[in-house]
Amino acid sequence: MGSDKNSARFLHNLKMERVRTILTHTYPYPHEHSRHAMIAVVLGCMFFISSENMHSLVEKLDNNFKWWSMYACLLGFFYFFSSPFIKKTIRPSYSTFSRWYIAWILVAALYHLPSFQSMGLDLRMNLSLFLTIYISSIVFLLVFHIIFLGLWYIGLVSRVAGRRPEILTILQSCAVLSISCCIFYSHCGNRAFQRQTPLEKRHSSRFSLWKGEDGNSTWLAKFTHIDELRDQVCSSWFAPVGSARDYPLLSKWVIYGELACNGSCPDSSDEISPIYSLWATFIGLYIANYVVERSTGWALAHPLSVENYEKLKRQQMKPNFLDMVPWYSGTSADLFKTVFDLLVSVTVFLGRFDMRMMQAAMNKDCDGNKSKELLYDHFADKTDFWFDFMADTGDGGNSSYSVAKLLAQPFINVPLDNDSISLERGNILLIGGDLAYPNPSAFTYEKRLFCPFEYALQPPHWYKTDSISVNKPELPDGVSDLKHYDGPQCFLIPGNHDWFDGLNTFMRYVCHKSWLGGWFMPQKKSYFALQLPKGWWVFGLDLALHGDIDVYQFNFFSKLVKEKVGENDAVIIITHEPNWLLDWYWKDDTGKNMRHLIFEFLKGRCKLRMAGDLHHYMRHSCTQSDGPVHVPHLLVNGCGGAFLHPTHVFRCFSKFYGASYESKSAYPSFEDSSRIALGNILKFRKKNWQFDFIGGIIYFLLVFSLFPQCELGHILRGDSFSGHLGSFFGTVWSSFVYVTEQSYVSFTGVLMLLITAIMFVPSKISRRKRLLIGILHVSAHLMAALILMLLLELGIEICIQHKLLANSGYHTLYQWYKSVENEHFPDPTGLRDRIEQWTFGLYPACIKYLMSAFDIPEVMAVTRTNICRERNGSHFLEAEQAIYYASVFLYFWVLLNPCCIFGFWKLLIYIHQLASHTL
Repeated sequence: MGSDKNSARFLHNLKMERVRTILTHTYPYPHEHSRHAMIAVVLGCMFFISSENMHSLVEKLDNNFKWWSMYACLLGFFYFFSSPFIKKTIRPSYSTFSRWYIAWILVAALYHLPSFQSMGLDLRMNLSLFLTIYISSIVFLLVFHIIFLGLWYIGLVSRVAGRRPEILTILQSCAVLSISCCIFYSHCGNRAFQRQTPLEKRHSSRFSLWKGEDGNSTWLAKFTHIDELRDQVCSSWFAPVGSARDYPLLSKWVIYGELACNGSCPDSSDEISPIYSLWATFIGLYIANYVVERSTGWALAHPLSVENYEKLKRQQMKPNFLDMVPWYSGTSADLFKTVFDLLVSVTVFLGRFDMRMMQAAMNKDCDGNKSKELLYDHFADKTDFWFDFMADTGDGGNSSYSVAKLLAQPFINVPLDNDSISLERGNILLIGGDLAYPNPSAFTYEKRLFCPFEYALQPPHWYKTDSISVNKPELPDGVSDLKHYDGPQCFLIPGNHDWFDGLNTFMRYVCHKSWLGGWFMPQKKSYFALQLPKGWWVFGLDLALHGDIDVYQFNFFSKLVKEKVGENDAVIIITHEPNWLLDWYWKDDTGKNMRHLIFEFLKGRCKLRMAGDLHHYMRHSCTQSDGPVHVPHLLVNGCGGAFLHPTHVFRCFSKFYGASYESKSAYPSFEDSSRIALGNILKFRKKNWQFDFIGGIIYFLLVFSLFPQCELGHILRGDSFSGHLGSFFGTVWSSFVYVTEQSYVSFTGVLMLLITAIMFVPSKISRRKRLLIGILHVSAHLMAALILMLLLELGIEICIQHKLLANSGYHTLYQWYKSVENEHFPDPTGLRDRIEQWTFGLYPACIKYLMSAFDIPEVMAVTRTNICRERNGSHFLEAEQAIYYASVFLYFWVLLNPCCIFGFWKLLIYIHQLASHTL
């Protein structure tokens, strides 16, 4: 009995983490062993290949300057295109698409150029071999998995085995396997080396690696001779074990290799191909590891380590927040919906239907008291009172949660000089609009607003998120009056983004719900008045899309000032837009009704104005005034979780309502804001990679009518570099004139781009300057597009003149591979013919069309040649022209992005429009 108690006490004190540590197997799983083996083979082969080819590269670099310059240009453009995705994972998975896209068309371009062949690396053979082995491996492993699943269903395999294999794991394993075989082929070829006889093996010893017959260090000597060491590795380490005679059961299915030996080679056809041997080894490793893991319950017998367990637990508990809104995305459906909602709101609702008018019409109670649903005085009797203010939340989930988490803390210790000050959580949270981006909808409000706030401070356990509050305020059980509720409360005003759907979503989720996370929302309308302790008031104004309050709001607040606001009281006015900054910048005059309310009714009692809309923090205080000071302090706090706006463009702001103001604080500081803005000229595309689609379409439209350029021989016939350069830019100018005079499609694109460029120039600039800036900007775009177009066409022309392109047709790689297949990969047993028969011709067809995907440059050159030949004839090749434009766009898109995004677009956005675009 005592032992049982001791055992129970021991198990009670023993933590689960310790139990997991005791039961955790410290050795890697079998699939990790195979992965390490593959990596070792790949790295080893790459070492030998690079050692040999770098030597050839140094010798032949001077003789191939033209091709290496083309390589440098091509790789440079490809690098800049893929630079935003290096060491990053971007959602949606455009990063993965970009990597595969770059690898595809880059390999397709490189294998047509001659310099890799001059280095001793036949890229065509490696590419075709990779595709062949890759398809074969996928087919083989899929058949294996189908058989394994069949055994699982009938019960011949343990039930602890998983039913579905990971498709990505199969594809990844096949890719590694194929790359390993290609690297081995590049280094060793497909030769079946003749082995030592057993007698020779008997006389050799392990010390022969270090000492030769003459006492020299032959192992180190061979290390200095890469060719000898390579032959030793190929013939000894990676050569097949035995011959076909040793495997009679498989002798009909092996692929034989070319025998490499001196003199006569008996039974040469009986040697196993090294490529087949390596492939079979890797396939066997995969199958063995898979069977061991799935049929024996390896994962169940070897649980995760404590470190991996904690890591997995953190990943599972991490909130699934949405990313920041891609404002410059060319593929975001939300942004297109936002534009549509804005057009509808401005053209249909603005001036015709106003939700504020409907709120005023429905505001009157049965007893005739209109202010009951707009005035909240339950804070007036409190002795100690705090409030928090924020605006412009609901963009990125992480940033919004970070702000909400700070607001939810009971206390925050803020460092102040050498001391710290403790700030309490506000009794109320005031939010100044723009609650969810980019448009108001049920999805954006729930995911971008409510979700981060609920994680920061949870609502009551009894509250249902889909409930609708009909008779607000719906107080918790046990609370009879709003004055007796001690929890945090929240009041919100809508911003311009909340008005894009006519305020419909705001009314549903703010005025007809009771909880924003753990903050109680008693608010019923889109504007309100709060009576605070010690004579303070808060007026929350709804400016809609007009930038001003309507007559019904003016009527309510003016009567409230007359009837309830005392002569010595102080009023805080909250609006969404800081019109003191925006009117100064745009040289405009908005908010006339609001100004009349402040001047004629409040008469100096407005002590502070707070707003959002601009996503930064700025505070101004009045320093001098010739007349009465209507608003002593101005504050902007749009740091609620949205992107960042610049502050340095408001450095010179100093006048408002006839008084002088001075900036007391700003985040970011003026210096930091200017530095960040200039740095974004280089960083814009890394954060706004979705803009590639817009830039690609625009640039291609500008030069669409100029493809193909059939007469470029005069550029290549120059005797000097200056002659080539002069002919090149002369052709650029001729193309520019052609676009403006004869090309209707390209000229339409230029005209649309010009209108857009003029619209992006700040309207405070004179019309003449705006037109001049737009013309210069579009001209720069057009010249860049023309230069890129001619570079692409010139590269194709050079390859055609050197017989590298336009030689065969649409299936050049497959035809070449079929011509050398029997020489390098003999098949005396007819295995390939049997596979073709078994798959009804599908297997060779898949390989053929997969290889044709890497013949994009050849397709481009063939169709270009045919179009140029028939352009002046009566037969118009519409199909070939469509194929040509599609293949050209694949490469032109890569060339244009570094210029379009890296240069001119960022200069427009960050120099001419710094005030209204993101940092």
